[in-house]
Amino acid sequence: MNGRELVLDILLTLERDKEYSHRLIKSALDKVDYLESRQKAFIKRLAEGTLERQLELDYYLDCYSTVSVKKMKPLIRCLMRMSVYQLLYMDTVPDSAVCNEACKLAAKRGFGNLKGFVNGVLRRISAGKQALPMPDEKKEPLHYLSVRYSMPEWLIELWMEEYGREITVTLLEALLEIHPVSLRFSLRMTGQEREIVCEQMRKRGVEIIPGSYLPYVVLAEHTENPAELPGFDRGLFMVQDVSSALAVEAAGIRDGDFVVDVCAAPGGKSALAAQRAGGGRVLARDVSEEKAERIRENISRMGIGNVDVQVYDGAVQDESLKGKADVVLLDVPCSGLGVIGKKRDIKYRVTPQTLEEVCALQRRIVRASAAYVKQGGILLYSTCTIHGRENEEMVAFITRELGLEPVSLEGRLPEAVLEQKRLLERKREEAGKLSQAGLTSEECGACLQLLPGYMEADGFFLACFRQP
Repeated sequence: MNGRELVLDILLTLERDKEYSHRLIKSALDKVDYLESRQKAFIKRLAEGTLERQLELDYYLDCYSTVSVKKMKPLIRCLMRMSVYQLLYMDTVPDSAVCNEACKLAAKRGFGNLKGFVNGVLRRISAGKQALPMPDEKKEPLHYLSVRYSMPEWLIELWMEEYGREITVTLLEALLEIHPVSLRFSLRMTGQEREIVCEQMRKRGVEIIPGSYLPYVVLAEHTENPAELPGFDRGLFMVQDVSSALAVEAAGIRDGDFVVDVCAAPGGKSALAAQRAGGGRVLARDVSEEKAERIRENISRMGIGNVDVQVYDGAVQDESLKGKADVVLLDVPCSGLGVIGKKRDIKYRVTPQTLEEVCALQRRIVRASAAYVKQGGILLYSTCTIHGRENEEMVAFITRELGLEPVSLEGRLPEAVLEQKRLLERKREEAGKLSQAGLTSEECGACLQLLPGYMEADGFFLACFRQP
């Protein structure tokens, strides 16, 4: 099976079984681990790129094809999408090779009678790709942005309502950028030890970019499998975005603290919290054995001994934990809109209805978990989304209905992050789009929306509270 055929099967599986793309692509690459790095990189880029640009690709196909994308056979639809992506975004692949390989694949998979159709549409797009049609930006501004950035119109409208056009366009552009792998080093390592490991990675052809916010978080480019990097098997680092690490830092965990991580999988926050707690203890929980096992694997590999892992439904209050925790980490299930740049199919899965459902679940989990915080203790709420209902409105819920006090992030996070927070707030104010949740200045000071294009991190939200 060649690389293109493997990508075709990935796309077909995603369309048929509604699997999560990042897991499916990783699983497919693991099965062909014998391939050269160049071949695996081609497969990964083609699969991810086709998903990321799907709305744009469908628009062009509908413009040049006599059969609409929706009416195409699933295999032909997936084949056409991945072929158009190659024509437009993979300059190293000759257009003639794209067309020829598409026709061969169509024939091989039982659609030889459609070779002429496939070839004709692809060659028309190839011939016209220097001046492809686009919706009229003035007459159809939402449709134009949707095609240009391959984002559903309703999501663009949602963000424009919250942030205004300028910030939304910057966000859309950032979500389409290449996203390096974020590596978070163990706190047991010195700066010199981290640099030694980074140099070993560079010798493997990996480009290491220092993080802007935390010295122990770096970005790695040109690596398809972080598990193969030097130091991974020794637990020197784990894959974790800086936003997740910032949430732990904001909680201000001290030596000896008892920390409850309510929705802990895959365990990044628990591992970092455990190292910050030193002689303390972390109780890491999640809703299924599968998720608990992912936490155990990461904790074990990182060599951390002060973490207890349990299967527990965060929406159900545990009476035995009431008033016991110095810190509660509450990274609740969310719509995931902040990580669309890494998990490309989220934008096609989420709907206004699913947003309502996840908001209701979040409130149940927050209400159940807030009681675990002892007097004077900290609740750190976080999500990996960009959505006011899940973020700012939850801040109001926690302070006004549950009675916790907002805690300023000044002094709890690096100044570089706080300066970018202030910049984004000024831009929102200029656009007349300050938080629609009606937060007080104290509540605003307790929360941070990390926004791609403005911060060097995933789209992520965090807010800090104290139990009075």
